[in-house]
Amino acid sequence: MRVLDVGCGKGFMVKDLMLECPGLDVFGLDISDYALFNCESEVIGRLHLGTAEKMPFPDNSFDCVISLNTIHNFPRARAVCVMSEIQRLSRGKEFVQVDSYRTPEQRDIFLSWVLTAEFHDYPDGWLEVFREGGYTGDYYWTIID
Repeated sequence: MRVLDVGCGKGFMVKDLMLECPGLDVFGLDISDYALFNCESEVIGRLHLGTAEKMPFPDNSFDCVISLNTIHNFPRARAVCVMSEIQRLSRGKEFVQVDSYRTPEQRDIFLSWVLTAEFHDYPDGWLEVFREGGYTGDYYWTIID
């Protein structure tokens, strides 16, 4: 089974999946030269440099594509594109986790600590982004109380 972690950073999830699931063919993609050049030795050759908006892999390249707390780094229109790319690469199993909030108070807490988010919204807003991107996979919210 081939798995891709979109927004992998230094590849910690890639390494953990390789260790916990021997035989799993795991790869990562990140935009950071620094992260890729400072990864642990176990993931060298498995991490690719690129943007999630236009991933350098053919359609249906992976059995599963995951992205944890990365998509908020794109403005809304580009986040839609990322969702479409995740769907394009996957053979039917996808999982994303995004920053969200359910109440105005949670939104205020989110805004007090967020540093890199270009886009964030209530769950209904994220569901619309998923729909526009043709995303049909699973998802979860990171919500700070």
